[in-house]
Amino acid sequence: MHGRVEGAADRCAVPGCTHAGEFRAPLRPSSFDGPGQWQWLCLDHVREHNARYNYFTGMSPEEIEAAQSPTAGWDRATRAFAHAGADPAPPWSDFKDPLDAISGRFGSRFREQAQPQRVRFSGAEQRALHVLGLGSDTDLHAVRKRYSELVRRYHPDRNGGDRRHEGKLGQVLEAWQVLKTAPAFA
Repeated sequence: MHGRVEGAADRCAVPGCTHAGEFRAPLRPSSFDGPGQWQWLCLDHVREHNARYNYFTGMSPEEIEAAQSPTAGWDRATRAFAHAGADPAPPWSDFKDPLDAISGRFGSRFREQAQPQRVRFSGAEQRALHVLGLGSDTDLHAVRKRYSELVRRYHPDRNGGDRRHEGKLGQVLEAWQVLKTAPAFA
């Protein structure tokens, strides 16, 4: 049963009750000074206690309304996040892609500009892209999609057993083997 503390050694705190006190009930609510005081009650007496218990006892109607608000407790002031060694956040309006803004905050945008432009694909990878009919601005998802299209187009099972396109199919398979492990897609 919810709230029951199995194996509680105390008896019910109500005078004259001989049942085991298996449920904790507050004598005084907790505060900043400590966890409050508790008493052990049996099931029948904890039900009576809960029926009489009123959290809002002693509160004015304004305090009750404020405590029942969906935003109660969220109106506290919070401290600002530390920069943790990063540059201050850039204005979002300077970027079209949120990931560029994040990398700009950590200074990688400026480090990339200082480095010379590297070739994204090796010669073999560029030839493989040409076989698939893709440019160097492609991503792995586009390569996989194009590979799948070409395999379906050139496979003999899709062409009624016609083997005239086996050479082209072999080139597509080799291109995929080269591109699927390309460092540019890592």
